[in-house]
Amino acid sequence: MGVDFGDLIVRRALTLEELRGKSIAVDGYNALYQFLTVIRQPDGTPLMDSHGRVTSHLSGVFYRTINLLEMGVKPVYVFDGKPPEIKEMEVARRRALREEAVKKYEEALQRGDLKAARTYASQSARLREEMVDEVKKLLDAMGVPWIQAPSEGEAQAAYLAIKGDVWASASQDYDSLLYGAPKLVRNLTISGRRRLPRSEKYVEVVPELVLLSEVLRTLELTREQLIDLAILIGTDYNPDGVKGIGPKRAYILIKKHGSLENVLKHLPEVQIPSFQSIREIFLKPTVSMDYVVRWRPIDRGKVLEILVEEHDFSRERVEKAIDRVEEALRMERQVGLDKWFQSANH
Repeated sequence: MGVDFGDLIVRRALTLEELRGKSIAVDGYNALYQFLTVIRQPDGTPLMDSHGRVTSHLSGVFYRTINLLEMGVKPVYVFDGKPPEIKEMEVARRRALREEAVKKYEEALQRGDLKAARTYASQSARLREEMVDEVKKLLDAMGVPWIQAPSEGEAQAAYLAIKGDVWASASQDYDSLLYGAPKLVRNLTISGRRRLPRSEKYVEVVPELVLLSEVLRTLELTREQLIDLAILIGTDYNPDGVKGIGPKRAYILIKKHGSLENVLKHLPEVQIPSFQSIREIFLKPTVSMDYVVRWRPIDRGKVLEILVEEHDFSRERVEKAIDRVEEALRMERQVGLDKWFQSANH
């Protein structure tokens, strides 16, 4: 879910070409849920192999990562660990919503309403631990680094960006800003032509860049005040926020009173008993400092074994995708050599 203050955020459109040569820490769970939601048959059924195992997540990770590598973008996938205890209610709420969506999906199928079936199927997407393990094995075969976070993946991705080990973090959520990521790239894993939810209309989705410094300067807030604003609206740790307070009113309240403590003094009817703990999670998140970020060549044989032999992917399509990346890398090395010789001759 993440915090919903997109209307307040300054961002600019990006092209993948602008990201060439840059490393990006990708919120792995966020990306996998996108793939499980979007990559489906017309009736909402996910892609599956001959054994009935879901492969939408593998298809999404493989082909999207191939596109990024071909464009010279260097992704690092970061996966969630154990969520903070305060998030348990939200995790249970999401589980209940998925279970309800499964029932509605089956009912829609029975009455032949494929449009509704697809909508409910997307809402019922569930990411199992074995699916994450499959993705990690695939990334290893592709030579793409991944990091297991001890807690929230977005917090770990933000930490990599803060330390300068990656250029930016990537997620659909804005929480990366609350964790202190200097740069956030949105729509990295879903750019392209996309159908609007519950609609037959399509839009062109392009990557976006959000700079934390620019957001704070434009709103004239500190990062601590941005976190307080988010808590008023609602975060993963208090998803309901405060009834009747949306992004614009929350912004006005924080600007006027300076802090959440002062806002609550002036609104005695409002109670957010855990706000100090939530603030602490964003300011001092649990992250791992023991990680390695290193890209390696694609292991063609291993990729084919995982996708083609184990999960029935088209050998021709997978081979062509690998060929594209290897050709792009050859061209990149050649350009690098040409530049070196040119400088040497001068």
